[in-house]
This record gives sequence, structure tokens and C-alpha cells, in this order.
Amino acid sequence: MEPEHIGRRRVLIGGAAALVGAGAAGYAGRDGVERWWWRVSGKEKPRTDGVLDHPGAEWVAASSANWRRAERPDDYAVDRIVVHVVQGGYDDALRVFRDPLHEAAAHYVVRKDGHIAQTVRELDVAFHAGNRRFNERSIGIEHEGYVDRPRGFTDAMYASSARLAAGICARYRIPVDRTHIVAHSEVPGTDHTDPGPHWDWDRYLRLVREAPVS
Repeated sequence: MEPEHIGRRRVLIGGAAALVGAGAAGYAGRDGVERWWWRVSGKEKPRTDGVLDHPGAEWVAASSANWRRAERPDDYAVDRIVVHVVQGGYDDALRVFRDPLHEAAAHYVVRKDGHIAQTVRELDVAFHAGNRRFNERSIGIEHEGYVDRPRGFTDAMYASSARLAAGICARYRIPVDRTHIVAHSEVPGTDHTDPGPHWDWDRYLRLVREAPVS
């Protein structure tokens, strides 16, 4: 369990781990001093509410209980993308991410028609992977659908998600391979199964490599 969620009970909601219980345990553990140094030193990046990291996405802010403010990649290097599937619809994911009781959100949600919502800035640590270190080092991309319904993974979804992933890889110099673009089920310590056996990894990585980066 992640240090900032000590004392909470984990509940599974769709493709993200929802956490219910007492208030946050704070940021004092291990790298807390290093992370806070970026603020007190005056190095915190300027930011504006609603600014998008991916052109064309829609801003749908997650509850502040579902992510942690950071200054990535200055305080945490970003070297992974985690691929999720909601186990539900696009609106279901956004509703969960806006609910402070769930305390879980991915940075992005991709709809079947390719539309993308950004819910957390890439600067910040979203609670999406169920593993603190992976949360700190990764961008989470949630996809509408179900792990056992491959027809829900549409051409538009693959193409749109691949363009998103290509931009992320370019920004953080992340290699386009299965070591650095991983399934939620592959995150250490998780008990999730998404995106499941029907997610076409060969197709997805090919599309990421071929996608234009603006």
C-alpha cells in the first residue's frame, strides 16, 4: 500500500484502485523532503487551472483527493506509461475520478470514439497504479471498456490513445517498448487484470511508433 494511503481500505472500482478511509498520512516519508524542496526553493513550476498537456483533450478535473501535487519530472522522473481499462464506460471513469471518496484517478481517459479527457496534470502524481513508486514515475491512460469485450477496443480508441502515448514518450524520452509502456496488471503489487488478454499490444506499440508528434 502506498505510504500516503496508510490506514485506508482498498476497494476495486473499474480499472483504478479506489481507496476509502481516513485522511492522508502526509508527505514526510522517504522522499518527502526532496519533493517539498522544489516548492520552498522557489523552483515550483507556474501552472494554470485547465491547461492541457495533450492538445485536443477535454479538461475534466479529478478531485484533489485523487492525486498529489508534484513538479514532475524535476522531483520524480517519468519513465513509464500504464495502460488501464475502466471495466465500465467513459462517464463512469470520470464520475469516479471526480469523487473524493474513491481517491483514484488516471491522468487521461480515452473514449471509444477517440475523444480524450485529461483529469490530472502530467506534472502531478495521479493515484492510478496501486503502487506509490509507479504512480510517481508514470502517466496513467484509462480506456473505456471491459477486459473481456475486445470489440470495445475500437480503431478510433487505439489510434487516439497511441497519439497520446507518442506525445508522452516524446516529452519524457520514454522508449516505446513493453518495458516502459505496461499493463496495469503488470504493476508490482497490483491485483488488477486490465487491460486484459484482448488488448492488442503489437498493434498499439506500432501505432505509438508511427503516430505524429506535434
